[in-house]
Amino acid sequence: MDIMKPKVAVFISGGGSNLQALIDATKANILSAEIGLVVSNKSKAFGLTRAKNENIKTFIFKSKKYLSPEDAGDKLLEILKENNIEYIALSGYLRLLPKQVIENYPKKIINIHPALLPKYGGKGMYGHFVHEAVIKNKEIESGVTVHLADEIYDNGKILAQVKVPVMTEDTPESLAERVLKQEHRLFPRVLQKLIKGEYNIE
Repeated sequence: MDIMKPKVAVFISGGGSNLQALIDATKANILSAEIGLVVSNKSKAFGLTRAKNENIKTFIFKSKKYLSPEDAGDKLLEILKENNIEYIALSGYLRLLPKQVIENYPKKIINIHPALLPKYGGKGMYGHFVHEAVIKNKEIESGVTVHLADEIYDNGKILAQVKVPVMTEDTPESLAERVLKQEHRLFPRVLQKLIKGEYNIE
């Protein structure tokens, strides 16, 4: 039966805890997909170790290695096609995807962001920078957003959000911990709904 499951490439830049959430969801039959490839722009990202522990193929993608952005994009697309990838999940990936990849995977690329977009999105707004800004601005709530990804940071159609209260005693670390728990729950479920065609994204 596994042959029928669509293959997903997960893109990471760091620890890959959301990658682990997706892996766990496939094992628990919450996510009807196979993680077929893990791509990282950082060769020492711990998420690569998570992938290797599960015998998932990995690919280090550093665009500066290539003669031009076009060559880099062509190579990445080639790797995705070689591995029969049908969907892409951006899991803390800190780079924009090449144009070729976005064009070849219309409405099949999702990104997870640790805030309630459109607030606290855009270039440079990731990880602890988001949580620091939320606390500095005395927000009473933050949360998680999963959205379709395009050529602009944190810009595509929002598919799902979960709100997380901000406590008066919160530090960026304590807020991050509570938000991350919701990320791990939401991400696999949104990907499953996307694969099942349950979003109206025409």
